[in-house]
Amino acid sequence: MFSDLERPPLDAQFLQGRLVRPGSLWTQIDVLTETESTNAVVAAAARAGTPEGLVVAAEHQSSGRGRLGRTWTTPARSAVLMSALLRPTAVPADRWPWLGLLVPLAVAAAVRRVGEIPAVVKWPNDVLVEDRKLSGILLERVEGPAAVVGIGLNVTLRESEKPQPAATSLALEGAATTDRATVLAAVLRELATRYQTWVDAAGDPATILPSYRELSATLGRLVRVELPDGTHLEGRARDLDADGRLIVDTPNGPRPLAAGDVTHLRTN
Repeated sequence: MFSDLERPPLDAQFLQGRLVRPGSLWTQIDVLTETESTNAVVAAAARAGTPEGLVVAAEHQSSGRGRLGRTWTTPARSAVLMSALLRPTAVPADRWPWLGLLVPLAVAAAVRRVGEIPAVVKWPNDVLVEDRKLSGILLERVEGPAAVVGIGLNVTLRESEKPQPAATSLALEGAATTDRATVLAAVLRELATRYQTWVDAAGDPATILPSYRELSATLGRLVRVELPDGTHLEGRARDLDADGRLIVDTPNGPRPLAAGDVTHLRTN
């Protein structure tokens, strides 16, 4: 059992002081002791007309959600669990899917900077260390229009607490810091910088692609992709197209994929 000294609570006032300033993207940071889902809280705020820049973090989520209807479970205070409200109205609607690639890229870059570990991105929106999952992102579009960006990042998760063998955490990877406030602030700063650059360029993929290719764990790999219709395909992930779709070279030719669950295949 962890004590408050080992897993201290987040201080909302401290985070506000570091991140909410004139000209900043972030306008309000709330910290909840427990909630079913930070994405649900922020989505409700978005529908009520709350401006861009709200961040809701939670010490524990009782019904945290991941992609494809999966659950995201972590012990209390062991992870950064937060959702942010964005309204990229200056970006054409057909470029909004790039936000789903921008966010994990920002998380990986922040972790590399403050954690000093080789975090990489797995298409479409996971963050890995080698093939171990460190972070997952859930992006939801709600009426408004608005985007709700949910981030779950394991910080002090121990080996005995792993929900699955492929999970990892900053602590397990020997990161330079496991202070959640430091990590949370680094992620939000990195996200704000990359998001503003993308918005200023009207969502131009060129603001994302070079860095994504550099930090991608998927491009160039042999992959198996489970598709939404229940079928699957295998091939080599070659690149992203202009819409952010993953291009997989298969025996039947290239396939651009907008969605799917990717498994990296090992080669002997």
